[in-house]
Amino acid sequence: MANVEREDSRVHQEAVRLNRYLALAGVGSRRKNDELILSGAVKVNGKVVQQLGVRVRPHRDRVTVHGNPVEVKEKSYYILFNKPKDCITTLSDERGRTTVMDHVRVRERIFPVGRLDRNTVGVLLLTNDGELAHGLMHPRRAIERVYRVRLDRPILAEDFKKLKQGVRLEDGKAKPKEVALVPQTRHTELVLALEEGRNREVRRIFEALGYDVKKLERIAFAGLTTEGVARGKWRFLTQREVSYLKELAGLSH
Repeated sequence: MANVEREDSRVHQEAVRLNRYLALAGVGSRRKNDELILSGAVKVNGKVVQQLGVRVRPHRDRVTVHGNPVEVKEKSYYILFNKPKDCITTLSDERGRTTVMDHVRVRERIFPVGRLDRNTVGVLLLTNDGELAHGLMHPRRAIERVYRVRLDRPILAEDFKKLKQGVRLEDGKAKPKEVALVPQTRHTELVLALEEGRNREVRRIFEALGYDVKKLERIAFAGLTTEGVARGKWRFLTQREVSYLKELAGLSH
């Protein structure tokens, strides 16, 4: 993480464009931040700024959005978490249920990149880099997500064919990029790759075909897997992995 830390240190010393400052503070993507600036929601040192391209000095200029102060993080965190079952993909839960933050404890406030429902396990990225998170979740980027699914019964040949051709859901057709049967599972387990992040997409696909999903694991996100990371454990991403994700998200570095 040395290169990332050097970049963060440089950001804290130099004046940066306001939209980038907001992105580093986790507010949103640069494009979304431009919209915030133009709307008059952003103030620098108490004055509304609506000009794009304005530069600010971290830790010297006071920046607020809708009246709330925002600050650049002291350090950027990029984490891969192997999410266990019965874990909520939120920062906190009013009902006292286990959340990802009960497993991943770091100094800065981090947040999940997308969501996995409570009973889905596997790869989940967490970060405090709002720009990267927004880039990875943007539909235009078509980031690949790979799932292993266990069904309540063997999938029929005609349903497997329908799956490959695409299944009509209430929010549009869902067509896997790839789909395959897992050998020696009597056609009850499949692996499929999707390039969208729709809510409960995998479960809804199989519900539409008349099957119950008994187990669902995301085995890869953007090519990253849980290899070497036990369920409920996490690790920091390497500099190479961070650079790769930024490339996928369309960010210059």
